[in-house]
Order: sequence, then structure tokens, then C-alpha cells
Amino acid sequence: MYYLLFYKTTSDYLERRGAYRAEHLGLAQQALENGQLVMAGALADPADGAVFVFKGDGPEAAEAFAKNDPYVLNGLITEWQVRPWTVVVGG
Repeated sequence: MYYLLFYKTTSDYLERRGAYRAEHLGLAQQALENGQLVMAGALADPADGAVFVFKGDGPEAAEAFAKNDPYVLNGLITEWQVRPWTVVVGG
């Protein structure tokens, strides 16, 4: 099963993310290497969010990622949500 993690960012996210970017990307790389994260990226035009695709038996990996992400812990993310995603084509 796939799970989507949606982020909504602060209006000054681009200016503030630099201090936490390496740690955030390291956390994402770790999730990718352990097979939990399939892909992830920021939304553009406007840069007001991000989407992560996780794969697993439940939403726990996506939820744990958000709870430990320095972007979330340091207030760059105003809201996050995990939703199950039923893929009907591809994957």
C-alpha cells in the first residue's frame, strides 16, 4: 500500500529551510534506503508544500518521518497529513 505525506509550508519557508536542509534530506535519504520512501519533492509555483510517497503495510513510516523531520520540529511546516493512496495504474 502507498501512503502520501502532504506538507504545507510557512510563507518564509524558502528563506528558513537552509539551516535544516541537510538534516531533512538525510532523513529522506535514510527512508529511501530502507525502502519506506519511494519519492519526494517540493511543490513549485508557488512553493507552498511538498509531497512524499511512502510504501508499507501502514502509515507509520510516513507519520514517523513527519514527527522527526527538522522542518516540522522547527516550525517550517504549518500542517501535515498522511493519506492512503490506492494506485490503479503504474507502480
